[in-house]
Amino acid sequence: MSTTQRQVNQTENKKVETKQLPKSAKEAKKNATGTISSENGYMQQEDFIRIETDLLKIMISTKGGSIARWEMKNYTSWHNKSYPGNPVQMIYRGQREGTISYVNNDGKKVDGKSMHFQFTNDKRSYTLKGNESITITAIHEIAPGSAIVKSFTISGNSYACKTEVELRNMEQYMPQRTYDLNWKGGLKFQEQNSVDESNTSIALTSVNGTIDEFDATEYAQPTSVQSAGEIDYVATRTKYFVAAIIPAKKDPNGMAFMEGIKEGAPNEGHIEKYSLAYRNRYKGGVQKDAFTLYIGPQIYDTLQAYGLEKTINFGTFYGVKWLVAPIGEYVILPTLSFLHTFISNYGIVIILFSFLMKIVLQPFSASQMKSMQKMKAVQPLLQKVQEKYKDDRTALSQETMKIYSEYGINPAGGCLPMIMQMPILISLWSVLSSWMDIRHQHFFGWISDLSAPDVILDLGFKLPLFQVDKLSGLALLMGIAMFIQQKMTVTDPNQKSMVYIMPIMFTFMFSGFPSGLNVYYFVFTILGILQQVWITKFSKNKITLEDLKRAPKKEGWFAQRMRMAQEIAQQQQQAKASGSNKRKPIGNSLPKKKK
Repeated sequence: MSTTQRQVNQTENKKVETKQLPKSAKEAKKNATGTISSENGYMQQEDFIRIETDLLKIMISTKGGSIARWEMKNYTSWHNKSYPGNPVQMIYRGQREGTISYVNNDGKKVDGKSMHFQFTNDKRSYTLKGNESITITAIHEIAPGSAIVKSFTISGNSYACKTEVELRNMEQYMPQRTYDLNWKGGLKFQEQNSVDESNTSIALTSVNGTIDEFDATEYAQPTSVQSAGEIDYVATRTKYFVAAIIPAKKDPNGMAFMEGIKEGAPNEGHIEKYSLAYRNRYKGGVQKDAFTLYIGPQIYDTLQAYGLEKTINFGTFYGVKWLVAPIGEYVILPTLSFLHTFISNYGIVIILFSFLMKIVLQPFSASQMKSMQKMKAVQPLLQKVQEKYKDDRTALSQETMKIYSEYGINPAGGCLPMIMQMPILISLWSVLSSWMDIRHQHFFGWISDLSAPDVILDLGFKLPLFQVDKLSGLALLMGIAMFIQQKMTVTDPNQKSMVYIMPIMFTFMFSGFPSGLNVYYFVFTILGILQQVWITKFSKNKITLEDLKRAPKKEGWFAQRMRMAQEIAQQQQQAKASGSNKRKPIGNSLPKKKK
């Protein structure tokens, strides 16, 4: 047992100071409205049952019949050479999760933490291995014949526990005939960069198979939303972990509630906490309702067994998930997992994946390279025109468009392949940023954790634009590689400053990214350089001005719009010279579509 755990246990076992309660009608009324029950006129001391499994160390409390501790044995919080980290504890200190609440006869909400339960189990400690399981049962008696019974069934090899709530003749104490099963304290943050972890933290509800996401954006101002319909689950996630309430029986008129708040954290950080509640209907008499509580890592196969795979962040493209998320879920993640079955080092897996992605994206890269070659071929002509018409912007634009038209060049031809790659690259960024398998995985040398930045220099201050105070070794290597690539590809004198600006910007921007992501981008950039060297130095299919002249010309949409803009400019210039503001229609100048 760690020092931290011993301290927590000592705190949690501390006796609650009690006062004798009057034995009167008021006491009976309090018990009837669901406040803490008493025995012999005294408040009850909190008691615990401890369960250790192959995966977890759990504490169940009599305070609300709740979960007080959920510690993962196979995962640790962030750590470095000077800080060894602690086992991941999902529940904040003092918080009690898995409680129920309801509205009493006075119209007040009865918080589950105010209910004192009593265990029916004899033992206070259990150890489970493999498929072994234990059911912990606790009962809160409100009055003779009226009670709330809760049970947690825990297995030795699972991150989930089956939870059952039994209501016995609670009609007179639950006038609204509903109660909520709650997860109130959010998930405890585990990573060093709280801002990065907060950016991926959300609450979400699956309603009829559709995901409703909720993100708290206001500091110190709780905001809440609710979802109605057939609730599949309600959950909250951080960067690598998730907690979810899954009802066993789906109610077509179910309701779920999510509340979130953003709070400040040390070192200019912030954290987000989300409360969850699933509302269940009570029909009266004796009623049993079953749920599954999953509290564990975001491992795709594990989550899929509970229908929670959509809680993983696979990316979004300007709010459009269907364009990006399937790529990460059905292509990128399975490919990475498949490669790992043969290769144990995740860094080498990412490098090999970079080669595969380069092959897959080759058609886009080839189109982009071809467009760049065309621009390079006409660059001498463009430079002459720029020198000749440097004082006449209208003439310069007209002559430039003539060159583009004569040689069949689309100035935006290099942008389209890049835009088409964006959904793939965004999905890849999302997967590598939150892939549980590479968390705390060593690559080589100074790269000790593929899920965190590989810091080689502490700047001692935070750069205002990039909000980073450390320099990453891989980001620096990628910046150098990008500089070389820019020097090889940028030929326009007006863009030469970008050769220096872009690599510097990306070096600092990527210094805050996980090193696994930077491994991919560095290798991908190196492959791009090698491809460019092959095309410019060794390839026999070099594009010349004669080739461009002979090639069939096809006026695309962009070229049409550029020509229209050129004609408008010419008409405006002529009108200005003649003193007339009238402009001829140009709509008929577009090529007519063939029937």
